[in-house]
Order: sequence, then structure tokens, then C-alpha cells
Amino acid sequence: MKTIAIDCRFASTNSGIGRYTRELVSELIKSNECNWKLLVKSVSETWPNGTELIHAPFDHYSLSEQIRLPKLLKESEADLLFSPHFNVPFFCPIPYVITIHDLILHRYPNQSSALKRFAYKLLMSRAVRKSKHIITISNFVLNDIAQTYGRNKIKNKTSVIYEGVSDNFYPRSKVEQNDEFFLYVGNAKEHKNVQTLIDAHKQLPDDSPSLVLVCGGTESKKLKINNRVRLISEISDEELPALYSSAKAFVTASLYEGYCLPVTEAQACGCPVIASNKGAIPEVA
Repeated sequence: MKTIAIDCRFASTNSGIGRYTRELVSELIKSNECNWKLLVKSVSETWPNGTELIHAPFDHYSLSEQIRLPKLLKESEADLLFSPHFNVPFFCPIPYVITIHDLILHRYPNQSSALKRFAYKLLMSRAVRKSKHIITISNFVLNDIAQTYGRNKIKNKTSVIYEGVSDNFYPRSKVEQNDEFFLYVGNAKEHKNVQTLIDAHKQLPDDSPSLVLVCGGTESKKLKINNRVRLISEISDEELPALYSSAKAFVTASLYEGYCLPVTEAQACGCPVIASNKGAIPEVA
């Protein structure tokens, strides 16, 4: 029986890749066809009983990741590494399969330093060339990779597998709210175009629904909001479906999306979607 190691370090984060990793790996390890070993930030994380956890407390894009993670992988005696992200050590000692969610730093550097952008492009370029297989989450991302790195480099080793929506997302009872509201869920990085969304909402009549932003991160603190905009920095996965179900519509003005999971989460909760015609959004919505 083959042994597969999975890089689950993102699973501990409250991010899109974190949700993708948690949901996907939780289903994968139900299979008895392989031995599974999960690389985690902390062995106290909640995973099904009997799952073998390997402590890998290394930050992404760090020097310790490049030096110490290959040693852990070699000691694991795994036959293959699955990374639900493209970030694989430069000298990975075993074959690997990766997921590429987008090429965002190629298009929108956001607040990333020049060093991080260089490391990002270097590691992604090598991962595209050396990986045994590449999973992308939309045809948009597949075409973006082909245009950036050359279709011949990914020929016969790519699969498009759309992101799924957790069973937790279905129409719920509406939350208590004084007025109707539009809802945005996501971060406030440059490509999300959240300030444009706020400015557009400001042009609506005063009796229009308010705007609720479920939006964290340092970028959200720089947003110029008014008294008809409510900012929620954190919300639990248990509370989010009720918020979708209560909204007049989910709204986004994003300029680039590899998939845009909130669109499908909103739809699963019966929430209408008003979205820009950018990136993978037309493909997903």
C-alpha cells in the first residue's frame, strides 16, 4: 500500500486555501486505499482519530521550510507528496502533486515584498516543471498557467477539479437584522476591489440595503467606510450560512478570481449573486 504525505499547514488558517485543505483532506483520508500522513503546524489540531500527524511548524516561503521540510518528507518514507498549494520545497526529495489556485502575485502584487514575489515565481515555476501532476480549480486558472509557463510544460499532466461547497451551506433561518443588506465575504487585497464596491454602494439611494463586509486582514483597516457599511472582521463557519441566507444578495467587484468560493457558498444558501465578470467568476456562477 502506498503512503501519501499531505501538506496540511494551511488547514490551521482562516483562509480560502485553509478551507479547501480542511474539506478536501478530511474526505481523502476516509479512503483505505493509501496510508496517509499529514504535515501539520500543530499536532493538537483536530483530525480524525488514527490519522498520523507529522509536526511541521514551518512558515510558508521561509528558509526553515526549504531546509527542514525536505528532511521530514524523507523521514516520512512517503511515496508521494500532495500539496493543496503550489508551495513545495525547491529540493523536494519525493515526487509530488500540487494544486494551483491562481497566479495572483503574477497579476496583482498587493502588499507583497519584492523578495516574496521573487520566491513565489521561482517556486511556482519549478513546481509547474517538476510536479507529477497539477490540479487547477477552474479552466480559467488552467489557461492562465498555460499562457504564463507554456502549454507544452503542462501538457498531459493537468486536471481541472472545481472546489466543492461544504454540506454546512444550505438555506437557514434569517438572522435578526434591522434592515436589508448586501453581503461581501473575503479579504480586502488589491484585486478584490473592495473600495470600489463600497464607493458604488454609496451611490445608491439612502433607502437601499446596507452593505455588510465580512472582511479581515490588515488591508481591511485601510478601507474608507461610511455609516451604511458594517465591517465584521471574523465570523465562524457555523454563523456564515445564516448570514448568506439573510442577505439581499452576495456582491463582489473582484478583478481576479481563480474560483471565488463565496459565490458558490452564497448560491448553496439560496442567496442571489451580483458579481463582476472577471477571472473564473463567469465559469463558477
